[in-house]
Amino acid sequence: MRNVKPFMTTCALCATIVLTGASWAAGDDERRLTIKDHAFSPQEITVKANTKIKLVVTNEDPAAEEFDSPSLNREKLIRPGQSATILLPPLKPGRYEFFGEFHPETARGAVIAE
Repeated sequence: MRNVKPFMTTCALCATIVLTGASWAAGDDERRLTIKDHAFSPQEITVKANTKIKLVVTNEDPAAEEFDSPSLNREKLIRPGQSATILLPPLKPGRYEFFGEFHPETARGAVIAE
């Protein structure tokens, strides 16, 4: 007889992922960033503290860029001409810096939770 415990654990994990994704879609505060000329626009985004945030980052440059933020614990490669969604959990009030991994001298910004 086969052990069904690993199967049940996998099913529970899949259900959690699906339900978590659905909850993000239902209550998101969506903000948009654009990467152009190796810089983020806008450079600062103010969001409501303790609210889930969906960042949609569009890369209008001819080269890839990587959204990187140790304070947000997020890293995402964004190919040229494409967009990426970065989901953020509810943030405590504060300033959360981010930068472009490939152009850190010009691609800089912050999420400010108030």
